[in-house]
Amino acid sequence: MLTAVTFLPLLVCALLLLLPRRLPDRTYVWVWIAAGAADLALVAALWAGFDAGGGMQYERRARWIPSAGVGYHLGVDGLSLPLVALTCVLFLAVAVYSLREVRRVRSYTCLFLFLQTVCVGLFVALDLILFFVFFDLSIVGMFFVIAGWGHGERAHAAALKFFLYTFTGSLALLLGFIGLYLAADPHTFDLTDLTRTNPLAGHGLYAGLVLLAIGVGLAVKTPTVPFHTWLPPAHTDAPATGSAVLAGVLLKMGTYGFVRIAMPLLPGSWRRYALAVVVVGTVSVVHGALVALAQTDFKRMIAYTSVNHMGYVVLAVGAAGILAGTDAQARSLAVTGAVTQMVSHGLITGALFLLTGVLYDRGGTYAMDAYSGLAAHTPRFAAVTAVAAFASLGIPGFSGFIAEFQIFAGSLASQTIATAVAVTGILLTAALFLRALRSVFLGVPRLPRTVAGAGIGDLRGAETLSVVALLALALVIGVAPRWLLDVVEPASRTLTGLVAR
Repeated sequence: MLTAVTFLPLLVCALLLLLPRRLPDRTYVWVWIAAGAADLALVAALWAGFDAGGGMQYERRARWIPSAGVGYHLGVDGLSLPLVALTCVLFLAVAVYSLREVRRVRSYTCLFLFLQTVCVGLFVALDLILFFVFFDLSIVGMFFVIAGWGHGERAHAAALKFFLYTFTGSLALLLGFIGLYLAADPHTFDLTDLTRTNPLAGHGLYAGLVLLAIGVGLAVKTPTVPFHTWLPPAHTDAPATGSAVLAGVLLKMGTYGFVRIAMPLLPGSWRRYALAVVVVGTVSVVHGALVALAQTDFKRMIAYTSVNHMGYVVLAVGAAGILAGTDAQARSLAVTGAVTQMVSHGLITGALFLLTGVLYDRGGTYAMDAYSGLAAHTPRFAAVTAVAAFASLGIPGFSGFIAEFQIFAGSLASQTIATAVAVTGILLTAALFLRALRSVFLGVPRLPRTVAGAGIGDLRGAETLSVVALLALALVIGVAPRWLLDVVEPASRTLTGLVAR
């Protein structure tokens, strides 16, 4: 079943490449939508049959490169299943939104189908080399999205910077994986075997260096301060759909790597250096919010809020590694909050980036000072953007509140000062979104000079459906989160038990 979920989009991509080029552009997108809906239905079936207390499930093993200890090993638990579901939901929303795309639609559709396979594949991979293969392929796929469908010549430079930064991080990640492999007896890259044997227990400096290599590779992808400088240009110059996938899914590869690899495979080193992780997370929260507050570019502002929101995740996983001054329940709550934040951020920020695409499509610029009183021209667009902005700042009723409440409650016992500092990020986020909403949507109507005399059109059907669907799911999680938390919490308790051993 997991193999089908993972490779169905890639199979559809191959079939599309075999179809004649003379087909209408919308045909390719509708096939993509059908494939995305089918993949999401398969994930729903996985979720329906998932036993929350059953550990790793739906496992599939096959020999791949046995002489090197590499195998084809897939599986899901309460940490990965929500992210697989998020991936399928977000790619389906992006497919619906892409009904408006007119540039090289065949290549565009196949590229996103390829990206969906590598994203799902990473979240279900239970072999380090398989994880690395999907990790690197995601970099390649997003490079071509940014360079091929971004905003002009700047997009080429942004794509190159994105590739060089994240590929360098992936090389550090590979060095860490090899370090784990060499320490294991027998040598293996299998995640479940490495978790069970804990091969680096008592290795001191060697284990610390392995954690450093893995941590740097994942921090670049997350990204955390100071490895975040590739993110704003990549987001600003990417197409809206590329930004939505980059923020909603690809950034989660870094944070997911912390809870899937760094914490359970290197528990002793994680406990030893957890305070450093907490500091990095707290700095990312405050720095991301402050720099976002200073932006005049709407899309760049949202890009920096991703640094802020991923900082909350890093804070939580760092706090989960500090045993003194806390208990197992608090550490488990922090991890649960971190996973919930990954899902919440993917939904809400994905919706915000799709909305920035609407703004750019209508006005030709992201500059906030080019607009004023836009609510008078586009009331639906203004209303949906306001809802997304309030959801992003963690207002009760949306998933962001559930996630951040759990992170703060779980982190407060052991890291009171860091948590108190991180809370200020909420105030800064509120300030930056309220300023943006007032600047763009309120006041005397003003439009960019590039806009024709007829004015700006409101949200279209496909745009509305894709964005509202993401926000509706964030609302469902915010109002009735038990269906998600019941899946995540048992896996979080298992993880914190592994870290404490």
